[in-house]
Amino acid sequence: MADTVIVSDGNFNSEVLNSDKPVLVDFWAEWCGPCRMLGPVVDEIAKEYDDIKVCKLNVDENQATAVQYGVMSIPTLILFENGQVKNRVTGYMPKAQLIDRLGI
Repeated sequence: MADTVIVSDGNFNSEVLNSDKPVLVDFWAEWCGPCRMLGPVVDEIAKEYDDIKVCKLNVDENQATAVQYGVMSIPTLILFENGQVKNRVTGYMPKAQLIDRLGI
């Protein structure tokens, strides 16, 4: 049972790209209604799936990483595996659909 890890431009490489297990990153912002709706779903995934690391990155405070991964709309969730983008989804959706679309 793990908590969500807050990542930034400064620690993205060490926390996400160099992780020894798959990492799900929630690109979000405080002012984004769908992001706030998705937040608790992302937290549930973090607690239920021990085989993946779950992180959140505030795009307003960490624009370089958001731009690097082409995040144009939020919420965007990107699943990284071995430092590479494995899958991505954009927008709010129920947990079961999100898990299915991401393949976790």
